[in-house]
Amino acid sequence: MTKRFRPEDIERMMGHLRSMGAPFGIAFADRPLLSNSRLALQAAEFSREHGKFEPFHAALFAAYFSHGLDIGNLDVLKQIGQDAGLDIEAMAYDLHRGKDLPKLAEAQEESVRLGATGVPTFFIGEKKSVGGAAPLDAFRRVLRSAWSGA
Repeated sequence: MTKRFRPEDIERMMGHLRSMGAPFGIAFADRPLLSNSRLALQAAEFSREHGKFEPFHAALFAAYFSHGLDIGNLDVLKQIGQDAGLDIEAMAYDLHRGKDLPKLAEAQEESVRLGATGVPTFFIGEKKSVGGAAPLDAFRRVLRSAWSGA
């Protein structure tokens, strides 16, 4: 990760994440690497199609943010999938052939079109949004603005 971000930027980002997560009991591990999430996104689509999205998503979040695991690693994803009750051989097959890549590309194009600048991005009304790990006050401001028609 230090090839993409300066160490002081990583420290600042991790400090922000820890302060935002602490009130909710979310612990953030030090990030030794920035995973390529393409396989994880495909695996999440597989879990959605097989009715296991919620347990898979929760385990994926914990694996990456709390345990510092590489969610771009197929073995890590297979373990998460197995723990969530998925058929991991079928999941690995779908990941290998890139079954959900067109769906993910379409979603990415739409997010760009809508102006998403961070993950997550919450859209409120037709033109208001809150992006990234925003504080509660940011949501309040956008909601007030949307209600007032500004």
